[in-house]
Amino acid sequence: MEYKSAGATLDYTQNWSSWLADGDAIATSQWSVEDGISVDSSSNNTTTSTVVISGGTTGKTYRVTNTITTSNGLDESMTWFVKIQDQLA
Repeated sequence: MEYKSAGATLDYTQNWSSWLADGDAIATSQWSVEDGISVDSSSNNTTTSTVVISGGTTGKTYRVTNTITTSNGLDESMTWFVKIQDQLA
């Protein structure tokens, strides 16, 4: 689980290097999030995919899913969660 405050815009990176076979690479990457948070931008290289997320309601937890297709035509998804909480002083 990842954490952010409602007003923060933060980037998160999914590292696929341990899943990818030797010689394979990320060809495409898509991000999907639950209603209430937003994908501001995303990017990827051959082994990682990064998303910039904003929004959310304090106290709620949102599902974030990264789906990739590799240069060898394999597809896989990874889902994790972002909890919105107030910053600790």
